[in-house]
Amino acid sequence: MKVTVHPSHLSGTAKAPPSKSLTQRAIAAGLLCHGTTVIHNPSYCSDALAAIKMAESLGASVTRNRDAIIVKSGVRPGSAVTLHCGESGLAMRMFAPIAAHLSRETTFTGEGSLTGRPVTMIKDALEQMGVRVDTTGGHLPFSLKGELSPGTVTIDGASGSQLLTGLLMTLPLLHAGSEVNVNNLKSKPYIDLTLKLLSEFGITVENNDFVRFTIKGNQAYKAHEYMVEGDWSGAAFLLVAGAISGNICTENLNRDSLQADRAVMDVLRMTGAGMTTDIDKVKVSKTDLLPFAFDATDSPDLFPPLAALAAYCSGTSRIAGVSRLVHKESNRAKAIIDVLGALNIPAHVEGDDLLVDGGEVRGALVSSYNDHRIAMMAAVMALGGRGEVTITGAEAVNKSFPGFFDTLRSCGAMIG
Repeated sequence: MKVTVHPSHLSGTAKAPPSKSLTQRAIAAGLLCHGTTVIHNPSYCSDALAAIKMAESLGASVTRNRDAIIVKSGVRPGSAVTLHCGESGLAMRMFAPIAAHLSRETTFTGEGSLTGRPVTMIKDALEQMGVRVDTTGGHLPFSLKGELSPGTVTIDGASGSQLLTGLLMTLPLLHAGSEVNVNNLKSKPYIDLTLKLLSEFGITVENNDFVRFTIKGNQAYKAHEYMVEGDWSGAAFLLVAGAISGNICTENLNRDSLQADRAVMDVLRMTGAGMTTDIDKVKVSKTDLLPFAFDATDSPDLFPPLAALAAYCSGTSRIAGVSRLVHKESNRAKAIIDVLGALNIPAHVEGDDLLVDGGEVRGALVSSYNDHRIAMMAAVMALGGRGEVTITGAEAVNKSFPGFFDTLRSCGAMIG
């Protein structure tokens, strides 16, 4: 679908979406529990819906209502289970070890950009633990056969932490202890999130400086009621919108969250944006913005909102960690540069850094590149510019923030 965003002055209160990352983790934990888990304030974005369907295929009974997801653990599935991941990289990588434990034969499928993402890291890890993995040229679909066995596994964390999350969630259930050695781990804050969630579900993992994880076997998940935090990744776009086009108070945020993208507040401070914080909300108002330098290696999802912010800064901003953008929903570095350029903002890659020259944002027709964060970036950039911005493929926002455009409208954005 096409959405047209007009220059607008924003004012009011917005609610950050629930964390899709924590919702997916909690669904997986509920599957692995004995009993009933109630997940409050869940995300119902497309990635979370994919995780629900995968949990059901693996034996859970899942009930959805407006404010909660109820997960009842079920029986072990029979053979020949098929799990459809949608476009969720986290669901694919996290559920691979889980499926290898619960099912003797599983096929993983997906759609869209996920079919182009490599799965060799899954194959390398699970085959070290006794599971046969057959891929399609290193991509989806792939199949798992055999039983996950305890032991020592070494993985490469250069491309992210999602597979490690799956291993840390699954290995405590095996009949003996295991050890995971990780080389060059990126996105360490996401592992902190995983470990905190595991602790809340009664699972213990020993973290040795993010290079070795020691896991005792024969542990059991404790079913309970779990509250999902607001999502700092989605909220970052709302905070940036306030900085460039008005005055927005964003609620449903945990100021002390372990989410990596909470670092957006550090960048807003660098720019001199007007900002006040409370325990569960952040208020940001428009000011003249200074350029910034920030390393987004551990928070690559911040690239799009920070690129939108940089477009309004008086100088050149530098965002490090471009190498983390290769296997996203789009070729995200190229998509960011293309959209910025179309909106009259020069940007280029220098080594592992994205450089953005602030200037006057002008209207144009741009593509979302089927990337939820690119669609939101373009919409936010339009708010303080000159001329309307029309975004094709704007429905991509459903992957993480289905209510994004309605939330902007509630704060005064003119969107057609």
